[in-house]
Amino acid sequence: MDAFVERSVCVFGVSRNYFQRVGKEIPDAAIGACVPGPTGVQRLQPKNASRTVLAVMNAVRLEILGPFELIRGGRSVAVPVGAQRLLALLAVRSEGIHRRAAAEQLWPECPPIRAAANLRSALCQSRKLGPRTVVVCDGHRLALSPCVAVDHGEVCAAARQLLEEGVRAAPSDLDRLVEDLGRPLLLGWDDEWLILERERWDQMRLYALEGLAQHFLALDRYLAAHQAALAATVVDPYRETAHRIAIEVHAAEGNVACAVKHYLEYRRLLQQELRVSPSQRMTELIRELTTA
Repeated sequence: MDAFVERSVCVFGVSRNYFQRVGKEIPDAAIGACVPGPTGVQRLQPKNASRTVLAVMNAVRLEILGPFELIRGGRSVAVPVGAQRLLALLAVRSEGIHRRAAAEQLWPECPPIRAAANLRSALCQSRKLGPRTVVVCDGHRLALSPCVAVDHGEVCAAARQLLEEGVRAAPSDLDRLVEDLGRPLLLGWDDEWLILERERWDQMRLYALEGLAQHFLALDRYLAAHQAALAATVVDPYRETAHRIAIEVHAAEGNVACAVKHYLEYRRLLQQELRVSPSQRMTELIRELTTA
């Protein structure tokens, strides 16, 4: 796998971290199809490797966790603003959306005729993004093409699997999952339709991050547990569950002073912003630590 990645970087200009973001294994047969050339450069035998190379070079990935980015063949593609908005909407609406509803949600400030024209322009722009269609039109319904991998959908599926079936059913790289769950949806965008989508994303990742933090704590992986808990507090600084887990991590390490400090900072935040106090459960946790 490493050899294939290096050859792709040298010969085709594919980014090294593209393979990590795609998260798919290259078939061993394709890797074995590489043989030394007369100049010392590794060349690909045409039989099986050509299909693998084409698959890699034509792979399309849409990333909407963090900044918007469309990646084709390991390289970032410049996307016009109108097409960005359309692709982002379709990325979170995996079931598709009616053309009229898409126009109304993407351009709510425009009259219906103008919004429909903007949608047609965005569709035209999306058709120029490469040889493979990224938007599928089925009558009046629009959807993202099945050939486009979306990071948001992948992470949501992993988080849902984690919450419904437990850690054993989750991806093997839980640290990477924590990192992905810590990313905001479409950083810097202020579109009105994103308000509900961000709330859904935030609730999903809160429960997943808290579950991962408790899992790591049970395994005595204190650093990973603390990082997952802190990532959850960034999503919602007022939510007590993640703060309580962070305090439990400090207590498990024997860092009582750090636990008390975290509690005092959280209590100060609640009193200043909401004029409420931490729950009795958290207060009793601190009392047990300080009187032990």
